[in-house]
Amino acid sequence: MSKHQEKPPIISVQSFAAMLAALLILCLVIFMIVKLVALNQAGHSGTDDPAAVLERIKPVGEVVVKSAGSTHADKTGEQIVTESCNACHATGVLNAPKVGNAGDWGPRIAQGYETLVKHALDGIRTMPARGGNADLSDAEVAGAVAYMANKAGADFKVPAPQAEAPVPPAGK
Repeated sequence: MSKHQEKPPIISVQSFAAMLAALLILCLVIFMIVKLVALNQAGHSGTDDPAAVLERIKPVGEVVVKSAGSTHADKTGEQIVTESCNACHATGVLNAPKVGNAGDWGPRIAQGYETLVKHALDGIRTMPARGGNADLSDAEVAGAVAYMANKAGADFKVPAPQAEAPVPPAGK
């Protein structure tokens, strides 16, 4: 047995630089392959196709102007609650009293029907005026208030929906 130990080979700076360059090139190739595959799977979302451009820049909402001679038929309180009010009152969003929950509605019912209708028409705290649906008539809002309060134990008289009536011209 020999008494002297062999020293491990020392890596030169050139060898280290060559290995580092090879590793960098390998990473770059893998990155480019991944980007190429991802681009092909994305379905060319950045195309300049006129239809695609129009779809991307179309307005979120539209303005509808009704003519002065159009008619409006009031909906029942239940219909209004289903179409508009349930967005918040079904789940209690922003502390809205839940439909049918006597604990939520009790203090509000104690304020009286007229006060509840005024709050619904004008808005209160986080609730917008008319529940955010400006197309509702006063009678429709009152019907929705009566419907929700009655589901929680109130005994408010539900106003009957009005028949179709012409919408008055603007400014009158």
